[in-house]
Order: sequence, then structure tokens, then C-alpha cells
Amino acid sequence: MSILFEKFREVLVSVLPITLIVVILSFTLVSIEVPIMLRFLLGALFIVVGLTIFLFGVDLGIAPIGNLMGTHITKSNKVWIVIVSGLLLGFFISVAEPDLHILAGQVALVSANVITKTEIIIYVSVGIALLLTVGFLRIIYNKSLSILLTILYGLILIVSLFTNEAFLAISFDASGATTGAMTVPFILALSMGISSLKRGRASEDDSFGLVGIASTGAILAVMLMSVLKGTKEIGGSLDSELSDSTAVFLPFIQKLPTMLYEVALALLPIVIVFVVFQMLAFKLKKKPLKRIIKGLIYTLIGLVLFLTGVNAGFMEVGTLVGYTIANFDNKAILVGIGGLLGLVVILAEPAVYVLTKQIEDVTSGYLKRRVVLVALSLGVSLAVGLSMLRIVIPEIKLWHYLLPGYLLAIVLSYLVPKLFVGMSFDSGGVSSGPMTATFILAFAQGAAASIEGANVLIDGFGLIAMVALMPIIALEILGLIFKIKTVKGGIFEDEHT
Repeated sequence: MSILFEKFREVLVSVLPITLIVVILSFTLVSIEVPIMLRFLLGALFIVVGLTIFLFGVDLGIAPIGNLMGTHITKSNKVWIVIVSGLLLGFFISVAEPDLHILAGQVALVSANVITKTEIIIYVSVGIALLLTVGFLRIIYNKSLSILLTILYGLILIVSLFTNEAFLAISFDASGATTGAMTVPFILALSMGISSLKRGRASEDDSFGLVGIASTGAILAVMLMSVLKGTKEIGGSLDSELSDSTAVFLPFIQKLPTMLYEVALALLPIVIVFVVFQMLAFKLKKKPLKRIIKGLIYTLIGLVLFLTGVNAGFMEVGTLVGYTIANFDNKAILVGIGGLLGLVVILAEPAVYVLTKQIEDVTSGYLKRRVVLVALSLGVSLAVGLSMLRIVIPEIKLWHYLLPGYLLAIVLSYLVPKLFVGMSFDSGGVSSGPMTATFILAFAQGAAASIEGANVLIDGFGLIAMVALMPIIALEILGLIFKIKTVKGGIFEDEHT
């Protein structure tokens, strides 16, 4: 019960700041009608309760399954088993990712189903599966993470030259969205399971980086979808008119069965894979098996409540706030509020607290948790602020940010300790969590719909991509500082020197 309460506290801290900002804005800058505000608050409650149960379920069910599978895959000592397992697990876990479903739904809505939700989910899941397999093989064969990331981002740069501009934003957003609440714990557990069979420093280094590699699969998959579809022009629009219904509970009652069906369908493949592994390899005893089954049921219930809250009451207010603020003559307010939301969203992301603690532990307290948190917060605040600036000034293109950003990230990856390379690229997925995929993305969509000359599809997306990029650079810079300090102190003999 204490663990469940701790999860509840983490999630409450996660959702409360954005909820309070919206309430304050409703009394100052943005007029929000009472039924809409009540739906928003009820949606926030659904999200808090749902996310708490979901994260508890992940700890009990999803993460142990990932760890068990990682260990058994490596123990098999057969390359074909590693490849087949990576493909199956990567595909199934990505299909079940709630953040990906939210993003795909947004893309389908804005593009008037020219890019369907199913297409996005299938393409991204295939991309994740392929690159997860590559990540498995890298760990097993001890290949350099920096070199592999250089090759992958070089490939992304080449394919981007043939990619439609609208798909470019969606592809980078997909990489951030797909490494969310479901995928990250599972992949980290898989990674730990595989790398635990090594010993010493190599195991520690390889326990990070798999999320970063997998996320490039999502980028490449959406880019290739653009090339294969050959779509030249895609119109983007967003219906800014909110529901005029005064009903508060009805939207939740209507959404619940749909969410239950979609989540059950998404979780089914991973359950089937687990059952097969249990029969052939795990052979768990009654007690641990019961615990995992309980975790899977919690995951299902939590995910249904979370997605119902997001779709029935939370996102429409995000769109309304973005649309209204972008209408002000002074566009600096939009950029400023975007920066404030970025600051809050990263401070509130539960997974970031886990990551910052890991960094403090690994560096033996040299890099304080508070320092890392401040660096990440400023980075994401800058990311959201710059995204708002791009919406206000449509001449600024997404690649103007991403190209120099990723070039810097790749160059830094050769200068910082190996451990920081994995942690930095993993942090991109960790930072772009549920709040970014729901409220902040809806805020950007609303703003893009309001600004004359901005394209909802091209300018409204790309925000998650920026949120995923900045933590990479922020952590690498901290890694560089750590290296300089430790080398000066003669404490840490870096493997790059």
C-alpha cells in the first residue's frame, strides 16, 4: 500500500502544476466556461488515478516480464533467438504505448485521416522493433554506442532530404512519444536483463542507451512512410470550436468502452508472448506468476482510466488555452507561457526523478540531483519556448533547430564518458512523458491553429521532438563537466582519454 501511495504522490506532483496553471489562467487571461473547466478537472482526476494504477501495474507486471525476457534471451546464446525476440517484443510493446496512441490520434485528426492512426502505430512499432533488435546485438557484441548513434543519425539526415516537411515533424515527435510510460520501463528492464550477464563496468555502461537507439527506429519509420506514400501536400487544420455540451460526465461515459477495447487489444500481444515464454522458458511458480498477472490487470485498468481522462476532458482545454493566448497581439506572452509550461512539465515528470537519482548515484554524488534537474528543466523550457517561437514565425523550420542540435549531441557523445552517452540519449525519451504528449502538444496545436500563416500539421507538431532533444544536450554538457572535474581531481580515469 505504501508503494501505491508513493506512486500516487509522484503522479499528483506531476499533474498538479499544469492543473494549477490552467486554473490561474482561467481567472486571468483565458475565459473557460464552467462545464469545460469541470470536464478538465475531472479529466485531471482520471489521469492522476489512472496513471497511479498504471505505474503500479508496470512495476508489478511489465518491468518483471521485460527483465525475465532480457535474461532468457541472452542465456539462449543464439543469435536467431535474439533477433526474433527483439522484433516481437519491440513491436508488441510499442503497439501498447499510450503516448503513441495519443500522438497518432492527434495526427489523424489534424490531417483529416490522410495519415491514419493505424498507419502511424504500425510503422512506428515496426521501426522500434527493428532498432531494438539492433540495440540487443550491440550490447551482446560490445559495439560502440557513439558510433552506432552516429550511423543512425547520419541515416536519418539522408532520409530526411526525401521526407515531406509535415512528416519530418511527426517523425521526431513519434520518437519522443513512443518512448513513454509503457515502453521505457520495459526496454530499461530488457536492457538490464541482457547487460546483467556481463560483469563490471561494461554492464553498467550498457544498461543505458537502448531507449535512445530504439527511438531512432520511430524517426526512420515515419520518414520512410513519407517516402513510400509519396504524398506531396498534406493539408492541416484543427477544429478550434469546443464542444458546446454542458454535460460533465457524459463524455467520460461515452469514451470509457472505446478506451477499454483499444487498451485490451493493445495489451493482448504482450500477454500472449508472456504466456508462451512462461510455458516454454520461465516456468514461474504460483506466487511470482500471480504477482505478474495482478500487475497486468492493474496496467489495463490504469491505462483505460488515463486515456479516458486525456480524451474526455484534458486535451480540449490545452487546445483552448493555446488558441486563445496565440490570439493576443503580444506574441511574447505565448512564448513566455510555453517556456513556463516546459519548466513545469519536466519538473513534474516522475521518470525524470528516477533518472536524476541514478545520475547522482553513478557519479557518487559528484553531480547533484538538483543540478541535473535544473539543467533538464531549463533545457525543456527552452525547447517549448523555441517551439512557440517557430509557430509565431513560420519561416523558422524545425530542421533549423534539430540539425545543429543533433550534430552537437553526436559530437559531444565522443567527448563525454560512455555512461553519459547512454543516459543522455535515454533521457530524451524519459523527458517527453504523458504531460507533454497530452497537454503541451494540444497547447501547441491550438496555438498553430490560431496564428495566421502557421500550418497546424507542420508547425503544430515537432514540439515533442524538441523536448526529446534538449535533455540529451543538457546531460552531455553535464557529463563533460563531470569528466573535467574528475580528471582534474584524478578520481576517474575516463575511457575516452
